Amino acid sequence: MTRPSLNDLSAFVAVATHRSFRRAADELGTAPSTLSHAMRGLEERLGVRLLNRTTRSVAPTEAGIELLGRLNVALTSLDEALDAVTAFRGSVVGKVRVNAPRVAAAALVRDVLPRMIERHPDVTVDIVVEGRLIDIVSGGFDAGVRLIDSIPKDMIAVPLPDPIGFICVASPTYLDRAGEPATPDDLQRHRCIGHRLPGGRLYQWEFERAGQNLTVDTNGPLVLDDEELMVEAAAQGLGIAYVANWAAEAALVEGRLRAVLPAWMHKPERAAVYYPGHRAVPPALRAFLDVVKTMPVGAGTH
Repeated sequence: MTRPSLNDLSAFVAVATHRSFRRAADELGTAPSTLSHAMRGLEERLGVRLLNRTTRSVAPTEAGIELLGRLNVALTSLDEALDAVTAFRGSVVGKVRVNAPRVAAAALVRDVLPRMIERHPDVTVDIVVEGRLIDIVSGGFDAGVRLIDSIPKDMIAVPLPDPIGFICVASPTYLDRAGEPATPDDLQRHRCIGHRLPGGRLYQWEFERAGQNLTVDTNGPLVLDDEELMVEAAAQGLGIAYVANWAAEAALVEGRLRAVLPAWMHKPERAAVYYPGHRAVPPALRAFLDVVKTMPVGAGTH
């Protein structure tokens, strides 16, 4: 039997983990058809079927599950051995794949990445914006970013220094014309810019005051799924928007927007970078986490 190459075995791990030739191909930077051909060649060399394929899905067979489990252990040991050698290079090289919602991704780009690039110019940070809470391990990510309360318990979390807050904003022109709401209930008579979530439903605006929590279904002539567009729409006088603080910051400073219902907004929430604790931490991810850990509080304020 011809011994399979490390590339073919790594490709099998990607296909069997993702249960998708397309997603595995995206991770490996190749074509699904190339992966499919490689997997048939691997099965022929081993003399056993590793994957059950249909037109809609792919899943490991019993033999494939056994091989996947053993390869995961072997490849982890190999990664650890290579990581130990890279310590002698004097600089960190590699890629960090991070999954994050748009608000957190913007915080990384604004606050963390400038320091990361300055300290570790040979590390590539690949950020995928994803609104849904996904399994970062099966998704092929090194780390994710979420609000701390939503991070799975089996993950290790490294808090970001600055909490993420939200704010209601509208243009002075709109407020002069329509009046300023005094309570969240007053929003029912205002034009509100809707926020469509990744799953398709509209976000219910959340408020809190003196321990009283309130959610409001808003109405308006416009629905968007991008916070920067919501800010611009509000600045153009199209209605009131509910956005992350960072998104509205510049427009507030410039006077294009005013804060609405500030006394009713929730306290800012802490977010964190998280990663699986049962795996060895690659040098590139370790360097990224070290930058996050050394970020000063207030790094995201201007």
